[in-house]
Amino acid sequence: MDLEGKIALVTGAGQGIGKGCALELARSGADVVLNDLPGSTAAATTAEEIRALGRACTVIEADVFSRTDRENLVDRALKIDGRIDILVSNPARSIREGFLDQDADVFEQVVSGTLVSSFHLSQLVARHMVQRKAGGKIVFISSVHAHSPYANSVAYNAAKAGLNHMARTIATELTQHRINVNVIEPGWIDTPGELALFGKETILREGKKLPWGRMGAPEEIGAAVAFLASDRADYITGVVLPVDGCFRFKDCRMGSLAELKE
Repeated sequence: MDLEGKIALVTGAGQGIGKGCALELARSGADVVLNDLPGSTAAATTAEEIRALGRACTVIEADVFSRTDRENLVDRALKIDGRIDILVSNPARSIREGFLDQDADVFEQVVSGTLVSSFHLSQLVARHMVQRKAGGKIVFISSVHAHSPYANSVAYNAAKAGLNHMARTIATELTQHRINVNVIEPGWIDTPGELALFGKETILREGKKLPWGRMGAPEEIGAAVAFLASDRADYITGVVLPVDGCFRFKDCRMGSLAELKE
């Protein structure tokens, strides 16, 4: 997947899935603009790893939950590199609470941070791509939560489901501009956030129970993103691609069904 000469903007790229995407894009030849929250020290580390691969890398601190910061992020990226060929839209906010106890403000924060932020960010970059008349690639990071109604995640589930449908609609509208718009749905990925939430012991134990025998790695999400950002995926748009090691169907295996009989 040759991305030599391409400029990629990746949000939430300090760690986890965002970092995995940024590294794989760099390994494929792209120069990368990293975005992370103001005050992030992780982004600087990721940038050094990218530069060690021989690619140019710039870090722009911005809170992509803020419209003003999103505008400043895109403006600064364009001033530095002159263009954005690839956008990896990775904003998300997940606060796990039961439906009956969900605070109304928290619900709106999760939906806004996950869905609305993705709309504004992609719109800003897409307007630039249309103006350039050189096509482009937009990849949204969604989740298997978009299909599975996991308890205590009503806002996040709804936001990711909305993100998928929004992305397909955007893809439909941008075909005339030859801008590919696709979605990646990660399954359970071994990230610092998951490690902090569940602990290392739980991550290792539960990972062995998954169909692939382990949790996914951020770089595996990045590899899928690099493919969708490449010319090899020129005829792919409006697609929602699960990268989950069959996590969606983990309860459909014969072993799982046999356990129900016991």
